[in-house]
Amino acid sequence: MALSYKARKRWSLVVLLIGLPAYVVVAVSVVNWIDRPSIWIELMIYVGLGFLWIIPLKRVFVGVGQPDPDEHKD
Repeated sequence: MALSYKARKRWSLVVLLIGLPAYVVVAVSVVNWIDRPSIWIELMIYVGLGFLWIIPLKRVFVGVGQPDPDEHKD
């Protein structure tokens, strides 16, 4: 089921305002759970987790910054 432009815009705001901070807390908890590795390994974990959250939510953010395609132009 495809999301409309307005639905994608609303969901992107929900993800950025609620989901992303929660994901940051989870990512920091994961790194702390493995007893604070070296700085390079920690950086690689954060970069990997940073890309990991993009994969399932990519379709929500595609085209959100563009003008509404369903809007009538007069």
